[in-house]
Amino acid sequence: MAVNAQAVKQMNQRAQVSKGKALLRTFWKYRALYLISVPGIIYFIVFKYVPLLGSVIAFQDYNIFSGIKGSEWVGLEHFHRMFAHYDFLNVLKNTLLIGLYDLVIAFPAPIVLALLLNELRVVVYKRLLQTVVYMPHFLSWVIVSGIAVGILSPSTGAVNQFIAWLGFEKIYFLGEESWIRTVLIGSGVWRDSGYGTIIYLAALAGINPDLYEAAEVDGASRWRQTLSITLPSLLPTIMILFLLHIGKFLDFGFERVFVFLNPLNKDNGEILDTYIYQAGLMDQQFSYTTAIGLFKALVGLFLISTGNFFSKKTTGESLY
Repeated sequence: MAVNAQAVKQMNQRAQVSKGKALLRTFWKYRALYLISVPGIIYFIVFKYVPLLGSVIAFQDYNIFSGIKGSEWVGLEHFHRMFAHYDFLNVLKNTLLIGLYDLVIAFPAPIVLALLLNELRVVVYKRLLQTVVYMPHFLSWVIVSGIAVGILSPSTGAVNQFIAWLGFEKIYFLGEESWIRTVLIGSGVWRDSGYGTIIYLAALAGINPDLYEAAEVDGASRWRQTLSITLPSLLPTIMILFLLHIGKFLDFGFERVFVFLNPLNKDNGEILDTYIYQAGLMDQQFSYTTAIGLFKALVGLFLISTGNFFSKKTTGESLY
């Protein structure tokens, strides 16, 4: 028995040595890729993981002069305050509604646009149109807001000029709180839909053309081919991007909203990111806004974990 145990131990040691050598060979073989990834790894460690240690101030009455070690611990006080505060509840409602509208309207927009571009048969026109719809993505939100203000102006804007030409009363889009969510979603669709088609067009290019030829022989129309071949082939890509999207459901973007906000539309337009900026940086409520940020992160983690679980069970596609 002792001899057998010794033999098993030696076999395990040899297996571990063999695995270590194989790992070193793999590392050396792909050393260029590992070297290229070093700056990205350093970036995430320094700017993403190290700052997580500061989340502890969500449970303290943080004082910048006392520091983390000298600040008083208050437990879940800031979280209780968060859910009891009217301003926070209103901002949370705005964030949820805007996030839902973005998911329902903005997420499918690149898919539809990619399908339309894929149907174009004139290559030159297709490339030109792709370039035109990509270009807005490279504009900053400050420029996008300036364009939107100009187009939606109640006095000189093209949209209101057209509304007046139809005989209706002009609308102050950025001065009425009922329109701010529409403006935010619409501007996002205009800016990012074209760029979002890149991944879908790449997935469309990978579909076997023999499938379409077989469908044409069977008499299938282009619409039937889209439903039976194109969309099922795109489903893995759609699911992965959908999971990534719901992971940032509460992270709509600070710049995207801040440039459109004003006192007239703030009640319906302010989201968690702009609220954190106001309460955290302007009012210096560091612990309170850290608690809000931690809440956002936990909600995002829950959504992406839940979505990933159901996606794996239903479609077989998942992030991990």
